[in-house]
Amino acid sequence: MIYLIADSGSTKTDWCLVNSENNSQKILHTIGYNPYFIDTEAIYYSLSENLLKDMEGESVDEIYFYGAGCSTPEKRDIVYKALTRSFPNAKKIVVDHDLLATARALLGTEPGFAAILGTGCNTCLYDGDAIIQNIDSLGYLLGDEGSGSYIGKKIVRDFMRGRLEPELHKRFKERFQIEGNEQIFHTLYTTQFPNRYLASFCKFADEYVTHPYIRNKVRDSFRDFFKNLASKYPDYQSYKFNCVGSVGFVFKDILEEVALSYDMKIGKIIKSPLQDLVQFHLKQK
Repeated sequence: MIYLIADSGSTKTDWCLVNSENNSQKILHTIGYNPYFIDTEAIYYSLSENLLKDMEGESVDEIYFYGAGCSTPEKRDIVYKALTRSFPNAKKIVVDHDLLATARALLGTEPGFAAILGTGCNTCLYDGDAIIQNIDSLGYLLGDEGSGSYIGKKIVRDFMRGRLEPELHKRFKERFQIEGNEQIFHTLYTTQFPNRYLASFCKFADEYVTHPYIRNKVRDSFRDFFKNLASKYPDYQSYKFNCVGSVGFVFKDILEEVALSYDMKIGKIIKSPLQDLVQFHLKQK
């Protein structure tokens, strides 16, 4: 049996092609396929151009796709239609939310708290089988506290208002080749993926993470995450804090500091759920 397992965020999708007969695995990468920002035709085109050509005509039996934005039947169907066109011989195709992938990767079949801190953010309580409670993160416009887009928004806003200290302002301007605020406005309101554009500024935080200003911005963002999301779950302090995502992983020390200040013990913090997710599915067979 050949399985194709995917973890898709708003920015990128990590794929693992698994042959259960010889235990071989092949890792592939494409752009993210959030159905709030991309339609079936565009997903199908991207799969054809960027995934199928690297699979050398291998026949896939089962596909498990977990994606950001795949939270309703209508949104899941957008991705499902593209996958059925791309893999017409697949006997089973399952499309589900990336939050379920996160819970399964972090907790397996054990109950607990799970979070995503990447381009966007999300949180849930998991009973070992299904998500039993989820507080809506509200997306990059209204929420997504603690995410890459949230941190990026804080930094670029201070840059645009002239609130960065002169040397940091200069480095930011050079790093992103910014001529002025109008350039940022134009890109933000015309780009297909404004959440990714905002999250791109979070890279500056990664590069200058030792700077007091940056550390404070990241810390404040994580505090907002715990204040508005994590701490709103019933008896949240009884759970360990488990998290996947590049932002949580890169700023792990600050994240752990804030989690402990909210009396949550630290559990598992990983960059990508893919390998743990693959193991979860193999154990189910």
